[in-house]
Amino acid sequence: MESQQAHEVIPHGDPFALFQTWYDEARASEPNDSNAMALATATADGLPSVRMVLLKGHGPDGFVFYTNGHSRKGREIAQNPHVALLFHWKSLRRQIRIEGVLSPVSDAEADSYFHSRARDSQLGAVASDQSAPLDSRETFLARYEEARERFEGGTVERPRHWTGYRVVPSAIEFWHDRDFRLHERRRFVRDEAAAAGWTSSLLYP
Repeated sequence: MESQQAHEVIPHGDPFALFQTWYDEARASEPNDSNAMALATATADGLPSVRMVLLKGHGPDGFVFYTNGHSRKGREIAQNPHVALLFHWKSLRRQIRIEGVLSPVSDAEADSYFHSRARDSQLGAVASDQSAPLDSRETFLARYEEARERFEGGTVERPRHWTGYRVVPSAIEFWHDRDFRLHERRRFVRDEAAAAGWTSSLLYP
């Protein structure tokens, strides 16, 4: 057991390449929403909130998701751009934590993704005042029908407040479950002075 446990499964190197490897494996093994991630935001005075969103793009430039900018998370993002992400893939017994600062994607990127969605999802985004109080579900469905009729036969216009955000990571931490709770953790921290742009170290689990 000792020799097996001593073998590191999270090597130092390029954290984006490692993320891609783990993400590809999760897409093959997770039964639902392998791109689901928890997004933690906070108000200007540090009051936190967290919810699940879907990863819609990733690479060395960051991790992208889309949402209604008038929602609670959108308002908190406007106050405080520092956020954290968490991927948990139970089928692989792995987690990835990401910390960084986000910024809006371009209008062209937001338009491209919005119009790649199912038309009903586009109409739902138009109809929803996300996070605002709702008196009844019938009201929401009536707004959806109004949007459907308004855009009948034409392109659904993306609401200007519905957009994407890119999280540029300052730290990425990989966690892998090991037997007897002797887990393995490695934290990468952005370091422009380092040859690869990142330094990393193992952490006690």
